[in-house]
Amino acid sequence: PFVLCLSRRLVAMVSGKRLADVGYRVFSGSMMLLSIYAGYLCAWRGYRYFQQQKQLKLAAENQ
Repeated sequence: PFVLCLSRRLVAMVSGKRLADVGYRVFSGSMMLLSIYAGYLCAWRGYRYFQQQKQLKLAAENQ
């Protein structure tokens, strides 16, 4: 019974560690995707800002 109890604890620890590893990888992956998406949004906003500045400059020159 002692060996069986010990092996069950060992299996529980291994499966708990595996679950923690999977959870960490899922969390890390989601944070990486979120960071990439945030970078995309930031770059797109900067692009739109500079395009708008260019349009305003052209409009001011044409007046």
